[in-house]
Amino acid sequence: MFLVSACLAGAKTRFDGENRLEPQLLQLVREGRAIPVCPEQLGGLTTPRPPAEITGGDGFDVLRGRAKVVTCDGRDVTAAYIRGAEEVLRLAQAWQAAGAVLKARSPACGSGEIYDGTFEGNLRPGFGVAAALLAQAGLPVFSEKSWKDKQG
Repeated sequence: MFLVSACLAGAKTRFDGENRLEPQLLQLVREGRAIPVCPEQLGGLTTPRPPAEITGGDGFDVLRGRAKVVTCDGRDVTAAYIRGAEEVLRLAQAWQAAGAVLKARSPACGSGEIYDGTFEGNLRPGFGVAAALLAQAGLPVFSEKSWKDKQG
């Protein structure tokens, strides 16, 4: 069993109310081999919602209290991102997930690179909050691209 970002399975859960459908991941959900999750929604945020980025570090830093998640209009949504990450981890543990395929660059789901907190489209190395918490728990976390590359 895997967790997958709900937006990658076709749900319109992104900040802009859209999805980023990856047909192979939707197929895993349909076959009962993956569970769609949206950390932002599980944390209590609405869809659509203002874009958010991590300032002062990455998801690991957010979990340590050294960085924040803020929206483009300056609202601190760190608590919602942590709450959503904790819910995703609970689901992963309950379903004994083998890993997660999460949306690249997201402040919740990014693995390997995220936006840098300037809202100018710049990337930096790092993990989103939910991806960081899953990785801390020992679960493999893939972006949709790294998962596709691994599949061949």
